[in-house]
Amino acid sequence: MFQPVIPLSGNSGWKFLEATYDRQLKSYTDSPQVQMDRDYLIEKFSQPVAVEDFLKDTRLLRVSLTAFDLGGEEWKRGFIDKVLSEVSDPDSTFLTRLNNPKYTAFANAMKPVDGKITLTPAAVLAMATQYESAAFEAAVGEVDDNMRISLNYKSEIGSIVGSSSSESAKIYRMLANVPVRTLLEGAMNLPSDIRKLPIERQADIFKERLQSTFGISDVSELASPEIIDKAIQRFHVMRSINEGISNYSPASAALTLLGNGLGSQSSENLFLSLL
Repeated sequence: MFQPVIPLSGNSGWKFLEATYDRQLKSYTDSPQVQMDRDYLIEKFSQPVAVEDFLKDTRLLRVSLTAFDLGGEEWKRGFIDKVLSEVSDPDSTFLTRLNNPKYTAFANAMKPVDGKITLTPAAVLAMATQYESAAFEAAVGEVDDNMRISLNYKSEIGSIVGSSSSESAKIYRMLANVPVRTLLEGAMNLPSDIRKLPIERQADIFKERLQSTFGISDVSELASPEIIDKAIQRFHVMRSINEGISNYSPASAALTLLGNGLGSQSSENLFLSLL
């Protein structure tokens, strides 16, 4: 099995991964195990699959969940059964209350009809492609979890802030998305204790820090390529500081922030405090 190559940590490692992403993804997806999983998914869904059989098929369940970035949750068969049964009920508010975009996407894609999951050939191929990308990101995480968080953030932030929902709803969705929240907390240098506060207070703090850190007036601006790059770069810089990487001092990290315009006055304060 091909293992992703990330020879450096921090921003240097992220830039390397970005530059080699397409080649590494292809090498990974050409691996026999990945190809066999992809072919198995396509073969099984070439015809309707009863929900009961789907839940019993450990391999099919694993590959399908991985396609929606839910890999590792195949053991939750009872919960997955409930998700699939609730999505088939037009009066159910279960998924809305669950407020998990990944499970919502999974449920809507796999929505059973008369107890069977029936997918079009195009939908199966799309899921197979999603599986390859998500499995590669998981493999990246085994090498460097900060890189996986960055990949997740880059692919998910647009769908979170690009909807027609209110500002508050978008912020709550960010708080509910683990990789997005983790990256932004790191980029804005928020303490982990923030999660102990009431969720309303957490949302207020996030809104204030998003505006002051990134100079945005609308959270939808987080989806712009420039702000995405800025957020990921800040995340790696702050992680480098907090993890005490020997060849990347706090002062040089602050200078990197200043040199890239990532935080103006707050970055100047950070630099001065580290001298």
